[in-house]
Amino acid sequence: MSKLSKSIRGRILACLAVSIFVASSIDVPGASAQAYPNRVIRIVHGFASGGAADTLSRVVADGLAKQLNETVIVEAKPGAGGNLASDAVAKAAPDGYTLGLVTGGHAISAGLYKSLSYQPVDGFEMISTIVYYALVVATRSDHEAKTLGELIALAKAKPGSLSFGSVGFGSTHHLAGELLKAAAGIDVLHVPYRGDSQAITALLAGDVPMIVGTSVLVAPQIESGAVRGLAVTSSTRSALLPNVPSVDEAGLKGFDVRTWAGLLAPKGTPPGIIAQLNAAVLKSLADPGIRARLEAAIGGEVRGSTPPEMRELLTSEIARWTAVIDAAKIPKL
Repeated sequence: MSKLSKSIRGRILACLAVSIFVASSIDVPGASAQAYPNRVIRIVHGFASGGAADTLSRVVADGLAKQLNETVIVEAKPGAGGNLASDAVAKAAPDGYTLGLVTGGHAISAGLYKSLSYQPVDGFEMISTIVYYALVVATRSDHEAKTLGELIALAKAKPGSLSFGSVGFGSTHHLAGELLKAAAGIDVLHVPYRGDSQAITALLAGDVPMIVGTSVLVAPQIESGAVRGLAVTSSTRSALLPNVPSVDEAGLKGFDVRTWAGLLAPKGTPPGIIAQLNAAVLKSLADPGIRARLEAAIGGEVRGSTPPEMRELLTSEIARWTAVIDAAKIPKL
């Protein structure tokens, strides 16, 4: 072979090498989504470890890990009604490796706080809803009111003499109680506690005559006979507490309060990754084992969604709870 042909061949090979290098360096749309995930994914929530949201997050993490074939860990970042966690997620890199599990309290914060360090809707990319679940109005079993109707009559006969406990100021439980007060036309004092466990303990100790609690956590006390469930806050009875009537059945027609949980990501997370996560969530929710664990963890309805459907839910929930907060004259934080 001549020196010229060798030279030409060398130049061709060099050009091919450069072309391959350049091609591999080009950021092709969707390429990052196709390579995702290739390291640990983190789900952040804003509630205490061991609580309902924490248990729910861990079931969701297990489901995603199976579908995505990657490790998914859970980080509890409690404080400020879930706002610390939401802020951390909003400010995380939008690469699909930091996700947030939020509940109905995320919508309440938008109406309860004068300002937030993040945008409750526009600061995130929605992935999917996970579950919906009712709360329960409960008294100690030896309380004189045996039904919700009797409790309302007692509150009307003695205005301001009753109180109710909840998991905290500004929680869905608190505002469900405020909505119940407005619907029934009664004056009942709200007493906030740090979580369901403290509220249930206060009820059993007689510190408060009633609570609005998370059904799955109050259910064991109802089953033991220590606590009486007066009503669940959904429009129909709960499968978890089939013997407890709904508030609607108890006489307050149209009353329907259910909280929910869903998964979201920081604003700017690539659409391809959001689509992949949504598909993984929906497949996970269809898994009988994961579905059964979710139902056991929260005692509600397992239901996924599209990202736009979750955005619509969050927007409507913000409008609803802002109206309740304003009507109840709850001071903004």
